[in-house]
Amino acid sequence: MLSIEEISDRLEIQDLLVAYSTAIDNRRFDDLDHVFTEDAYIDYRAMGGVDGRLPEVKAWLAQVLPNFPAYAHMLGNFDIRITGDTASSRTLCFNPMVLGAAPAATSGSSGEQQQVLFCGLWYEDEFVRTADGWRMTRRVEVKCFDRVV
Repeated sequence: MLSIEEISDRLEIQDLLVAYSTAIDNRRFDDLDHVFTEDAYIDYRAMGGVDGRLPEVKAWLAQVLPNFPAYAHMLGNFDIRITGDTASSRTLCFNPMVLGAAPAATSGSSGEQQQVLFCGLWYEDEFVRTADGWRMTRRVEVKCFDRVV
């Protein structure tokens, strides 16, 4: 049976994972400062992005994500493992991203058809307990699939 502390730790880490998605989806990249440690390593290369430390990755996000009119993150299958003041997790993410307008497939139509990139990936993360609560020290994306529709 889980102790109250273990339940609390798991919920705090799960809230941190959701806070990451909320910051990205709302384009509030400075909110990531409350998710990651200052020296956190982030690796988005599996899905075509960059890797590096938090400041460089935040700058890249602010430059690249405005190219997508809309996107969202849906998380699930939280597998969180806690060992004292450190933890790791593996979390499934479904991330549809609107690619913009393309000519409608029907000839003679004046409308535009948007394409959507459907991304499926795993987040493999590491955490540390700080004076301000749990913070992520490492995030690596592992690709499951992607498809443009």
